[in-house]
Amino acid sequence: MSNYKPQFKVKATYMRGGTSKGTFFNIADLPKEAQEDTKKRDKLLQRIVGSPDVYKQQMDGMGGATSSTSKAILVGRSSVPNHDVDYYFCQVAIDQDFVDMSGNCGNLSSAVGPFAIHEGLVDNVPQNGVCCVRIWQANIKKTILCYVTMVDGMVKEMGDYYIDGVAFPAEEIVLEFAEPVDPSEELFPTGNLIDDLEVPGIGTFKATMITAGIPTCFVNAADIGYKGTELQGDINSDVEALARFETIRSYAALKMGLISNLEEAKTRQHTPKIAFVAPPSDFTTSSGKEVKASEIDLHVRALSMQKLHHAMMGTASVAIGVAACIPGTLVNLAAGGGDKTAVEFGHPSGTLKVGAVIQNKDGKYIVDKATMSRSARIIMEGFVNVPAGTMN
Repeated sequence: MSNYKPQFKVKATYMRGGTSKGTFFNIADLPKEAQEDTKKRDKLLQRIVGSPDVYKQQMDGMGGATSSTSKAILVGRSSVPNHDVDYYFCQVAIDQDFVDMSGNCGNLSSAVGPFAIHEGLVDNVPQNGVCCVRIWQANIKKTILCYVTMVDGMVKEMGDYYIDGVAFPAEEIVLEFAEPVDPSEELFPTGNLIDDLEVPGIGTFKATMITAGIPTCFVNAADIGYKGTELQGDINSDVEALARFETIRSYAALKMGLISNLEEAKTRQHTPKIAFVAPPSDFTTSSGKEVKASEIDLHVRALSMQKLHHAMMGTASVAIGVAACIPGTLVNLAAGGGDKTAVEFGHPSGTLKVGAVIQNKDGKYIVDKATMSRSARIIMEGFVNVPAGTMN
């Protein structure tokens, strides 16, 4: 008798959110063993996405072999009062055997609201108008408000709102990250707006290290030999440059208290982010569009999972918005310094406007909220086939 076991099916929805894509799951639809055992859950998500893949292509899965597409999202009814859904973000390593759940994806946060409505996880959804989906980001234990437009009882996906980095227009979705840093937590983990970050063998750099949105370390582009106008091809093909960035990121993680030794950085690749800033200047985007210095306040380039991002991560955008609105940070100084409530920054695909509401209470900065607009769309829904024995 044959011992062959066929593949099994898991209900899934493939969505774009902002400039990222991922496979979304209603937690209730996962196999029971994956709901009860985190190790089996991670094996399941890895196999679905197509990791670990020594060829770094994710050819046998749903992932797209980039940090922007190697993602899995779990959503279920919330256990937290005054929230509609709990949202778990899973950054699946492409060629290594681990799933990083230490942070969030701000871009895909915009898709969580529409997905939750589509799955019937949100109560009292209006037939027409704007539905505020109250999301509990379970990885980082923060609240995100996702404002979704409804028409005739359906999520309005199509519209005329363009995002640089996405070829087609869609309906605008406004995100509010409520208290992205708890008032009891340190916005600047070192206690300083600017630190000297010493990286043995590479140098000592001025750095702003902040925890808003996602832990992020900002350095000046000029200090590390860049202009701030670089595109993916300028950095991602340079193996030595990527290794330097990873070393800088690792020492930043250590200084921020995110890890206790450098070895831990290998299994915490999603956080912190490393980004570099520069004053405004004319530049050409990855699509060939010319952007004038007068159209932006500053340049920001950021790396995600050891590669320069093709646009800008949503959570890093929150960090940019908050840091820009606090006088004296490297981000604020690159934007000209002084008091601000919002900035427009240049990234490889174009520009993005971000803002923050911040109070200064007795010398301590309190972030009430950070705001950002994105869009989202369901690309595919159905069942993904998973080889038998995946969770063994």
